[in-house]
Amino acid sequence: MADPRDANLGYFNRDAAAAHGDRTAIVDLSRMPAREIAHGELDSRMDRVAAALCARGLAPGERVLLAMANRFEFVEAFFGAMRAGLVPVPLNIRLGADTIRFVVDDAACKAAIVSPGAHAEIEAICEAAGLAPRLATAPAPEGWEDYESALADADGAGFAPPPIAPRQVAFLPYTSGSTGRPKGVLLAHDGMLWAIRSAQRHWPAAPDDRALIAGPLYHKNAMRVSVKPKLHVGASVVVLPRFEPRDFLLALSAYRCTEAGGVPAMYRMMLAEPALIESLDFSALEVLEMGSAVVGAELIAAVERAFRATVIEAYGLTEGGGPLREAVDGRPAPRGSCGLAAPEIGIRLVDGSGAEAAEGELWVRSPAVLAGYNNRPDLDVERIREGWLRTGDLFRRDAEGFFYFQGRTDDQFSCGGENINPKEVELLLVQHPAVIDAVVAPVPHALKDLAPAALVTLRPDREADETALKAFALERGPAYAHPRRIFAVDALPVGGTGKIDRRAVRERLLALIAGGEGP
Repeated sequence: MADPRDANLGYFNRDAAAAHGDRTAIVDLSRMPAREIAHGELDSRMDRVAAALCARGLAPGERVLLAMANRFEFVEAFFGAMRAGLVPVPLNIRLGADTIRFVVDDAACKAAIVSPGAHAEIEAICEAAGLAPRLATAPAPEGWEDYESALADADGAGFAPPPIAPRQVAFLPYTSGSTGRPKGVLLAHDGMLWAIRSAQRHWPAAPDDRALIAGPLYHKNAMRVSVKPKLHVGASVVVLPRFEPRDFLLALSAYRCTEAGGVPAMYRMMLAEPALIESLDFSALEVLEMGSAVVGAELIAAVERAFRATVIEAYGLTEGGGPLREAVDGRPAPRGSCGLAAPEIGIRLVDGSGAEAAEGELWVRSPAVLAGYNNRPDLDVERIREGWLRTGDLFRRDAEGFFYFQGRTDDQFSCGGENINPKEVELLLVQHPAVIDAVVAPVPHALKDLAPAALVTLRPDREADETALKAFALERGPAYAHPRRIFAVDALPVGGTGKIDRRAVRERLLALIAGGEGP
């Protein structure tokens, strides 16, 4: 008889726990002193999570809201719920209260596991929705069960997992919702296990690897890039509660991490700490991953010089995993490229006429593609075509098969008849030595209908006013694409995943323009 654990994503780490039980799995820096969890202990606690939830009457297929900041309990609760056949709903804790209520209702959540303080209104929202059981890490609010006590009382050793059917939903993340209400993404056990095993086959992780995580654990990127591949083989992850440049640099050195990832703005902020970088030992570091935003060749070169490590430009998406990867034959990707089509994954570029082309929208087909959108049959019809996922991301492919991200289909706009992709203008602006990061959005224009405007963040040790930045863009790019207004701000609007919230960017630009002369 087949072992049901073989088909359950929640048990992705069981072989590693058996082989490397005493090795460190997670270093949790959300508390002091740091909490270190070994693989064997983590595996046992996942079983106790499953047993505790089943003992409270939850049945396979029911949804469990998981609202936690970055901490080791997130990992064990996430996979422990899956061991019971339950469907965790990892919540973006930066969402507003109304949007969280929508997620709880749309996902039909039955229960909740939270860390108090993760969101100011999360306890009241869960109580009003009648979620039960309600477990909370210490200090548990009145009327909630203490998470640690529930695990201590659970019979993890005697827990028997339920069978898992093909394409059964493993977990239900929601997109960031930056362009409207978030969408629930149904991801299956078999597809996620296929992705883990395929990655290990082609880009194997090793037990001595150690990844540093500062991005939110509720975002699939942290799980796909770091948690799952590392814990699958007995390696380890170091988890920071949030990104702060000095803390990140110190942890990267002190815990001798072999890899880390982040968006370009994070690296620009770290490079603004040259004295600290020079004082630290990064000799264990091998790879730094960079993606999710504008990546420039100058930034990559500066990061590689500072850390003496290889930078990989990455691409992935909640609905389709990581379809573009490093070449398995070791060929380096050209600067600006996210890599080649990964083995065993179908890739198409489709132009506006629906024909395959060297430049167009990326379509992806693999077992890792979502099973569907939660309660959104309209999106299933729009985005999924005979197993192919329309990503909404624009790419071009060169003669060697390497792919280059060009932006989002819904970010493009026309300025006086000329099509503008915001990424191209952003990439131009971040080449200015005073600019840390930049984001471009369309704003109304009296003659052009729409024209680009930009928000930028600046290095504290450099100066650049709007006139200088406009001149820089005009000298190096087409005149029609230069930003008609450029505003320096303390921070760019981001969503809960750390990605730019373009709707908030446009609203901020319109408000700033309304306070002065328009473009």
